[in-house]
Amino acid sequence: MRLGFLALVCLSCCWLVSGEGEIVACSDTVPLVLSAIFTVDVIPILSTHLPSFTVHSTLPIQMLHTHHLHPNLLFLSPHSHSSPFPFPSRTTTFHSPRFPVTSITRGSSSLRFRNRRRSSSITKSTANGGTEHQKQLINRAYPFHEIEPKWQHFWEHNRTFRTPDDDIDTTKPKYYVLDMFPYPSGAGLHVGHPLGYTATDILARYKRMQGYNVLHPMGWDAFGLPAEQYAIETGTHPKLTTVRNISRFRTQLKSLGFSYDWDREISTIEPDYYKWTQWIFLQLLKRGLAYQAEVPVNWCPALGTVLANEEVIDGVSERGGHPVIRKQPMRQWMLKITAYADRLLEDLDDLDWPESVKEMQRNWIGRSEGAEMEFCILDSDGKERDIKITVYTTRPDTIFGATYLVVAPEHSLLSSLVSIAQSKHVEDYVDLASKKSELERTELQKEKTGVFTGCYAKNPANGEAISIWVADYVLGRWVFLVVVEYAMGIRSRVYGTGSIMAVPAHDSRDYDFASRYDVPIRWVVEPDGKSVESAKAFSGEGIIVNSSNTLVGLEINGLSSKKAALKVIEWAEKTGNGKRKVNFKLRDWLFARQRYWGEPIPVIFMDDSGETVPLCETELPLILPELDDFSPTGTGEPPLSKAVSWVRTADSLSGRPATRETNTMPQWAGSCWYYLRFMDPHNSKELVDKTKERYWGPVDVYIGGAEHAVLHLLYARFWHKVLFDIGVVSTKEPFQCVINQGIILGEVVSIISA
Repeated sequence: MRLGFLALVCLSCCWLVSGEGEIVACSDTVPLVLSAIFTVDVIPILSTHLPSFTVHSTLPIQMLHTHHLHPNLLFLSPHSHSSPFPFPSRTTTFHSPRFPVTSITRGSSSLRFRNRRRSSSITKSTANGGTEHQKQLINRAYPFHEIEPKWQHFWEHNRTFRTPDDDIDTTKPKYYVLDMFPYPSGAGLHVGHPLGYTATDILARYKRMQGYNVLHPMGWDAFGLPAEQYAIETGTHPKLTTVRNISRFRTQLKSLGFSYDWDREISTIEPDYYKWTQWIFLQLLKRGLAYQAEVPVNWCPALGTVLANEEVIDGVSERGGHPVIRKQPMRQWMLKITAYADRLLEDLDDLDWPESVKEMQRNWIGRSEGAEMEFCILDSDGKERDIKITVYTTRPDTIFGATYLVVAPEHSLLSSLVSIAQSKHVEDYVDLASKKSELERTELQKEKTGVFTGCYAKNPANGEAISIWVADYVLGRWVFLVVVEYAMGIRSRVYGTGSIMAVPAHDSRDYDFASRYDVPIRWVVEPDGKSVESAKAFSGEGIIVNSSNTLVGLEINGLSSKKAALKVIEWAEKTGNGKRKVNFKLRDWLFARQRYWGEPIPVIFMDDSGETVPLCETELPLILPELDDFSPTGTGEPPLSKAVSWVRTADSLSGRPATRETNTMPQWAGSCWYYLRFMDPHNSKELVDKTKERYWGPVDVYIGGAEHAVLHLLYARFWHKVLFDIGVVSTKEPFQCVINQGIILGEVVSIISA
């Protein structure tokens, strides 16, 4: 075998696996061999889970040629990139080659392989007198049009890969291997899908032959914005296009020969499925983990809906790349994922996940320890008013260096802080800031801008009157920046209370602002007792200086930053000027969408009182009504408001008139728990049978893209922990092992004449 050639031996074939972990092709079948024209990340997965990766052939194995048309996929001839493959005879044993490795990172789950171009003489057509050897290769071409349909029909007719349900032998070990189920787009499968699916299929077949009960299912994440956008553009109902797309995906996956248990197929758009999605929402509501709030939102005009912070990247929507703007507060459903922040962080340590994915979740959760400090507002005579501004800081040791405060343009107290003389300036500035995106206000804004409010506050540590400014580089309580750090591939956000104590000597943003507006700069930290450059801020830790006030009982000069911080917190709690605070970047999950194609939220609002009333569980599923006009209203009013006869209803218990919730759930809802439904897909009485869940849970190997690190994976962990707390599941985590399959970087195409 030539280098630069990768055989992925699992597709369109039936396998035997020896007790030594060797993969063996059955007689009467032939492995479907894929050319390694792409960067491949499957072999590291196999090498991790298989003792050896050795292929035995009991038949002459022939490679595919481009002039043999496969019904769904086009495979390239090996002639396009390698010398003739020395195919073994019926009794020959061959081993997978040593591939040329272009980059290996220690501890990485990704190896990269490159093909080598063969000489042009090999790719010449045999039609004009090619070599006898080439003619023999073509004559011995793999007859996939005969072999594959035969075995695919056999597998389907005999339900070869069905996992027993009620009659399963639970004395045998289990192995639950799962792909992140796909969104069924109109384009059908792309080449990235089978990249990961191949790895899970090899593991599934391998474990079956080792005597495990294997759960290897497939389903469809079918609600969501793309289907609705396509439906709006074409005038076709999203259910019609989605069902058609699912049928295409299913046909393509079956043609690839993957060993899925199709008896367990599920789709998130089916009422029998989303009944339990709605049921989970009711459990969240009962426990105070689902609530409504009037919050400023990320509004996407092109999609006509609100987006969660995690769905906005670089100021555009994660789906479709449409511009996202800020919108005035809207009534929204929120899920209190912050209540589980500590557990979501701590339990990462027990998971067999790529460290990069765990680090992304740690950064997204963003736990920090610091203090909330209170600054009294002063009136025009310098006397304390009854208003205080609370700021959160991770550096309470720098309290003596706070020379001004900054509030966000959205801050709720801003109107109470503005003097008459400055009111017009502040009003104009706030209006200007409202037209900027969060990215423009922070990362992209090189020059920090702001306006003096005309008001002062008292620094509790030294008693000085410090100015209060409004500046757009500080974001409001509900305004959180979502950016991509390109170098790290990590999403991050700012967080806090919508106001900051500015310490210009020790924060670069504050320093730039203070320098521009001639605000005092006071140095209170020196690195190792040495003086610092006055031309820039020093943000590190060191020895505290210029930080003493015996009148209030606070003396921290000469202490290290860590010891000084502890002493300031202790003093603040004793004097009522603040308290210790653990904060998180993570914010509650904005759960409502102003779109049609999603799960209806199972609550009603009483007409006479406005009271929010959850539906009885016996009323589930609340079926999504049929609509002819499902386009966004453009006003923020959801499309479901057009279904007047559905919206107008009555409370089932009291009979009083009521109105249904017209927002729908986001696409992420159905994917938060689907791995549980695969364990018991036909249960109409409960989400999952407890005995089956105890046997199959958790998922042993879960393969999918790293882009889901702070979306699907975080949301699913949150819901799973809630279900654990209420006794639905027996494990505290849903996925014990997560593997990212990598991405395809490029291709080499060469066509051969017949």
